[in-house]
Amino acid sequence: MKIAVITTTRADYGLLYWPLKKLEQDPYFDLKIIASGTHLSPHHGLTYHQIEEDGFQIDWKVEMLLSSDTAVGASKALALATIGFSECFDHLRPDLVLLLGDRYEMLAAAQSAMLANIPVAHIAGGDVTEGAFDESIRHSITKMAHIHFPTNNLAGERIKQMGENPDNIHVVGSPGLDYIAEATLMRRAELEKSLGIKFGDTNLLVTYHPETLEKDTKDHFAELVKALGRLDKSIGIIFTRPNSDPGAGEMNRQIDDFRQKREGMSVFASLGSTRYLSVVSIVDAVVGNSSSGLYEAPSLQTPTVNIGDRQKGRIQAASVINSRPEAEQILKSIEEALALNCSDVVNPYGDGNASERIVDALKRLRDPQQLIRKQFFKLGSESS
Repeated sequence: MKIAVITTTRADYGLLYWPLKKLEQDPYFDLKIIASGTHLSPHHGLTYHQIEEDGFQIDWKVEMLLSSDTAVGASKALALATIGFSECFDHLRPDLVLLLGDRYEMLAAAQSAMLANIPVAHIAGGDVTEGAFDESIRHSITKMAHIHFPTNNLAGERIKQMGENPDNIHVVGSPGLDYIAEATLMRRAELEKSLGIKFGDTNLLVTYHPETLEKDTKDHFAELVKALGRLDKSIGIIFTRPNSDPGAGEMNRQIDDFRQKREGMSVFASLGSTRYLSVVSIVDAVVGNSSSGLYEAPSLQTPTVNIGDRQKGRIQAASVINSRPEAEQILKSIEEALALNCSDVVNPYGDGNASERIVDALKRLRDPQQLIRKQFFKLGSESS
């Protein structure tokens, strides 16, 4: 089976790493990797190099990003991505497209595959994130997809509620946890040398992306910066830059301004999967609104301060502390997180074997084209 896997950001690549490995190692599959989005952006660290350094071959690159962080720029980028993916699929002619999540780049890939009558397998559908337009994109991709790999049972039930065939819904867990189970994480001294930093006695990892349904998202980010500015100067702060959603430019300007004023602060466009998870395992708390604070951090026994509504609706481990986007509340939540014992936390997103389940389900598809004609399944109509 010729299977094309789409990766568009540092985040989804980290989640896709082990599915890619399993597909590459299995002779049943002819793996094609398509890189797009921020992977091809110098501003975001040209992270496609990491894919190649990991030993994968990139078969096609879809250029689509513009030097804009406005809604108009995002819409034009979506249009360019649709053109690029349509040309890519026409050239590669895959039997199936595998994609993950809820980015607008993935929406372009799903649209192009749908119009080309190429079946789509979708990882991490069915989740709820009320503070971002990712919510609508994720559900839209679900209706264009034919095989579904949700990360939890509740998400699987939502996919059924959308009329998808229960036989094609496989709850597998988050493949990001496979990376934690399989990888050898870097030790503190090795990580300091690799990053060129010195950890403090207490450290925070901060990642904050635009809340795309919130008109005051830059003000919310300013509240986070204000809270961080009030922390004791001995606390180390490691910032990873936001994604390419509208509003990211203003956040980057605030980060750069804050870095000029704050000692003990480091900023990275991308850490790469191993270094990122290694940092999560070493720091005393993860702060911001990244899904990694909900997906991966609990498995590394690191508490998370989840700010605002970007992740609102996702299931959460006991290690996640939710905070309003107000400086005083954020400070209190950070203090609570630093005192939290996460040694017995159970991660609700699986056991680290998602990739194997995904590959096994795909191998059972003897003729993916048979999936193209979808039927709406009314709740309660499936046989049991």
